[in-house]
Amino acid sequence: MKTALNQMTVRRLGYVPFLDLAQKLGCTGVEVRNDLGRPLFDGIDPAEAGRMARDRGLRLLGMSEVYAFNSWSDDIRLKVETIIAAAKASGAETISLIPRNDGTQTGNGERQANLRIALKEILPMLEAADMVGLVEPLGFGRSSLRSKEELVGVIEALDAVGRYKLVHDTFHHTLASGGPFFAAHTGIVHISGVVDPSLSVDQMEDEHRVLVDEHDRLGNIDQIKALFAAGYDGAISYECFAPEIHEMTDPYTGLKRSFDFIASELQAKAA
Repeated sequence: MKTALNQMTVRRLGYVPFLDLAQKLGCTGVEVRNDLGRPLFDGIDPAEAGRMARDRGLRLLGMSEVYAFNSWSDDIRLKVETIIAAAKASGAETISLIPRNDGTQTGNGERQANLRIALKEILPMLEAADMVGLVEPLGFGRSSLRSKEELVGVIEALDAVGRYKLVHDTFHHTLASGGPFFAAHTGIVHISGVVDPSLSVDQMEDEHRVLVDEHDRLGNIDQIKALFAAGYDGAISYECFAPEIHEMTDPYTGLKRSFDFIASELQAKAA
């Protein structure tokens, strides 16, 4: 299993300690973010930040995010151009595109049209930069893009399979009532667990996303196993949003324990 670490999981760590943690965990790479309430890379020049990652044997797997990309406008275009430039300068392999998630533009027909417009506009920008766009369906009922199947249909219609990959997020997959796995279209897998037994699926929110253990309710092990069986061989990246995870005083021990648990469960299921 190729492990990775999304910066959201340890959002209070500075960029350099974040890299050091990922290296200590034996991660393949990291995902960096621009939505942590501070400058990207903590203000370090992107080229230098990329070099710092590579010096530790880490790939910059992705850079997040452009939110509401599917509400196309001049402002969204500028945000896409800006993140592509930062990704190119740092050597990041992908940029992350996140759909509108406020209960608007969810109507059948409207959401597909908006998605197609945005992906068609962004496509030449990705081609010019030789960059891949990761698109993440969000399983919340209020999301304007919930269905991986819908997303794959638009990508294929635009003949853009090489430029767009989807994010398989185990949390959002569960919230969207499951559905098909698109291993060949998947660029990265995000994992997190929900362990609170009192929540119904439609009550689950980002704040409930913790580390995966034996109490996990999202079926992370089964989802990862299914993706591997279907040919996915990319990174499994930890993306937790729960405050108690952000406040861990020893994130290495917690993350290592969880990664080891997942690996042992996958090995047991394969036996």
